[in-house]
Amino acid sequence: MNGTSQPIGAARRSTEFQLVFMAAMITATAYTLASLGKNSVIPPRILPFLAVLLLVLMSAHIGVRWLAHGADSTLLPVAVLLNGLGYVMIARLSERLAGLQTTWTFIGVACFIAVLFLVQRVNDLARYKWTFFFFGASLLLLPMVPGIGFSSGGARIWVSVGPINFQPGEFAKLALALFFAGYLSENRELISAGTWKVGRLNLPEPRHLLPLLTAWGFSVVVMVGQKDLGSSLLFFTLFIVMVWVATEKTSFLVIGLGLFVAGATAAYFMFDHVQTRFAIWLDPWSRYEAKGFQIAQAMYALGSGGVSGTGLGLGDPTRIPEAKNDFIFAAIGEEMGLFGATAILIAFLLLIGAGLRTAMRTHRPFEKLLAVGLTTILGTQAFIIIGGVIRVVPLTGITLPFVSYGGSSLVANYILLALLIRVSDSSARGLGEVPNTATSGERFAVRRAIRKSKQHPDDQDDQS
Repeated sequence: MNGTSQPIGAARRSTEFQLVFMAAMITATAYTLASLGKNSVIPPRILPFLAVLLLVLMSAHIGVRWLAHGADSTLLPVAVLLNGLGYVMIARLSERLAGLQTTWTFIGVACFIAVLFLVQRVNDLARYKWTFFFFGASLLLLPMVPGIGFSSGGARIWVSVGPINFQPGEFAKLALALFFAGYLSENRELISAGTWKVGRLNLPEPRHLLPLLTAWGFSVVVMVGQKDLGSSLLFFTLFIVMVWVATEKTSFLVIGLGLFVAGATAAYFMFDHVQTRFAIWLDPWSRYEAKGFQIAQAMYALGSGGVSGTGLGLGDPTRIPEAKNDFIFAAIGEEMGLFGATAILIAFLLLIGAGLRTAMRTHRPFEKLLAVGLTTILGTQAFIIIGGVIRVVPLTGITLPFVSYGGSSLVANYILLALLIRVSDSSARGLGEVPNTATSGERFAVRRAIRKSKQHPDDQDDQS
């Protein structure tokens, strides 16, 4: 029986449809306004654009409706709204990049539906935790391989395979989140036991923490070697938050903060580029001619946008370096003002809130930890890049999820979203909000077993 026939499932999917449609209308309106401001004409391809946009977004909605009908109704609409507004700003900056982003959006949505179809019992992923660890570790090492890895913007985080360039670290974070969730759900009681005394501290046996510390240390060392401190901070936060949630011990959080301060201090004295970014963060104006002009131009853009913005298509975001990715929040703030920037922040808060609500609703340890980990990735990325643009924290090169230009980031975030929606649907099934029916894979296995028994009845008689 289709779960949408149930009142809760039907209500959630109806709400999701309305919100997705509203996100499509907001995106189309913003695209039209940006074109009017730039060229003073309504784009002639607005109707085909709207048709394709609705087709893509409705495909994602139909995927959720048929494959995860009990999932939270706000996750997908908020993500596609962020994706749509980011696309509008990218199209405002470059038609060529907008075309590429369109292609990556198609691929991202296709991967989103594929993950929902292939991963129908999210707990099954816990069995492959070590596979995810080695897969994530291999992805982190790829940029260091001569011939395919290369540097861009001072960080060696890119891989080139034929005509395709991508950042393997975007997918490594998902693999490591799956590993952490699988390992912690299996060993959380041993880790929280605290049978090893170090002074006044009761710590877990080293052998229980060693795999986690190895995974975290490996990712941080590799990322520091690649001069990608933004990803290092992301992995560190992911590790500490998931251990804290698994053990429910504040001491791990305090120890983690202490390690972060120690690591940040060591990085400051060991690496010149860290000192440069810290100095620019404190005073970009005196270093304007060096690298401070990026932050300075972002501050000028946000200031010129004011409360209501210059208007879509009426600003000059091309003055901001890397406005398409690192500084896209500043470009949005210039043309959409404080209102538009606040809308982006609220959208991320809604997305993070929905992710944490999903984690609280499920009673399975692996699902709870995975939802926390995936939500931590989204929230930390948004905080690092938005905080860097508005000078709350030193700027590190990292993308704004669903908003910045970049195929690797967009596809990885749609896969992340699919996993989060799958956990949400699983929790709804566990709470009895929608029927916990057999998955298509389980039904296929039953039909295959029945067909096999009919083909070989003698084998069944012998076994009996």
